[in-house]
Amino acid sequence: MLSVTNPKPFPACPSPFNMAAYVLSRADALPDKVAVAVVSEKSVESFTYAKLLAAVRGTGTGFLQAGCKPGDKILLRLGNTIDFPIAYLGALAVGLVPIPTSAALSVNEVALIVAQMQPRIILRDPDVTSVPGAPEIGLAALREMRALPPAPWDMGDPDRLGYIVYTSGTSGAPRAVAHAHRAIWARRMMHQGWYGLRPDDVLMHAGAFNWTYTLGTGLMDPWSVGATALVPGSGTPPETLCVLLARHNGTLFAAAPGVYRQMLARSPLHALPDLRHALSAGEKLPAATQEAWQAATGTQIYEAYGLSECSTFISSNPEAPCETQALGRPQPSRRVAIIGAQGPVPVGDTGVISVHQSDPGLMIGYLGHPAETQARFKDDWFLTGDLGRMGADGQIHYLGRDDDMMNAGGYRVSPIEVEAVVSAAPGVTSAGAAEVEVKPGVRVIVAFYSSAAPLDEDALRTYVEPNLATYKQPRAYIRVKQMPMSANGKILRRRLHLFWPKNTKAH
Repeated sequence: MLSVTNPKPFPACPSPFNMAAYVLSRADALPDKVAVAVVSEKSVESFTYAKLLAAVRGTGTGFLQAGCKPGDKILLRLGNTIDFPIAYLGALAVGLVPIPTSAALSVNEVALIVAQMQPRIILRDPDVTSVPGAPEIGLAALREMRALPPAPWDMGDPDRLGYIVYTSGTSGAPRAVAHAHRAIWARRMMHQGWYGLRPDDVLMHAGAFNWTYTLGTGLMDPWSVGATALVPGSGTPPETLCVLLARHNGTLFAAAPGVYRQMLARSPLHALPDLRHALSAGEKLPAATQEAWQAATGTQIYEAYGLSECSTFISSNPEAPCETQALGRPQPSRRVAIIGAQGPVPVGDTGVISVHQSDPGLMIGYLGHPAETQARFKDDWFLTGDLGRMGADGQIHYLGRDDDMMNAGGYRVSPIEVEAVVSAAPGVTSAGAAEVEVKPGVRVIVAFYSSAAPLDEDALRTYVEPNLATYKQPRAYIRVKQMPMSANGKILRRRLHLFWPKNTKAH
């Protein structure tokens, strides 16, 4: 039996279609319901559905009055405030192409994007870096647009360009990932395939707005069913998230694994009587983190797998929980395969996690890089670049990035396997594994870990070695003050070697 699913196709996206109109389609029926609340320990800023709808369509009018035309690109250089999603949807509403970007980008990184994209306008928070290259609209002017008359929805082909996000390409250089308006329609498969999402839910997401995980899971999906989104105010520390969840009756919580680790490490978790379960994506969730969260809150974390090029398409959910180390199963109507050199591999074999080119959540392509786009496909399959294997029960196990794989005496070793064991060792709060050159021509597997206090290396070895094959065992254990993390909470394994101390010997 081959590692491939052949489900019933998902219903086609309606046409004509507009992503923003779809997201806010419940607004007229729920005018007085709170759509979003930006919460902090001292304040709450709420938008009802009526207010949110008016703000989005008024902003769309403002963009048109500024001279923008359908198809024009708008660069978002905004902070993690409600201005971000209103501007994002306002652009989509009138057929413009928003480009959400991280507030943490350097001047040089922004300059590269501006040169590549040639945006019609740049939306600018004065506290966020930017560069010349297009007319700017500042926060004050952007907020004034909300009071303008509503713009008509720009309805059209669901396959037309909707928005652009930046990610690292196969060459390592940032690439512009183009998505169609239909991408939001594909997310309907997640509602029960991952979230268990209901109209009466109150969902908090702990990520930044520029991340598609936050925009989709934290805002667009709850709004599309008429639920309420909770947004932690800018600068909210991880230890405060539980307090805010409890205070505002949060029923679902979404974050990257790094946020869960920080919450568990920094303080005892506040009681969460209304929380049904939590959601994780962005990187593999360590079993130790899952178990610690369940022990502290009494709730499960359901994991999902996706990437900038395709919305999450593999997940566990309340009706179909998975083994601790499994990602989950392909969501209903998702056609997924594990691909090897000759196509789908037998069940149980390792290959590249892939999604069929017909998936409505799959990108249009990398703008300006057709050869790189084509290189990501094998026959009818989009290759994610992540290794995995599918069990006979359909559960998929994640084995790490193909380019993160380590070599131990000719054996390929996934850092995920090593990290899962090290993370479970007593006293370890987080772990990363990487192949390190310890002397010229000699490379070994090294475990890097964080902990509240220094740990005895012999005790770590005593715990880890019985749980890993000999060739997978770390040859050294290095304690770090803090794991190198991306802005979205992912461990940056390629930076781990920088923590290797000179003159350290490996076993």
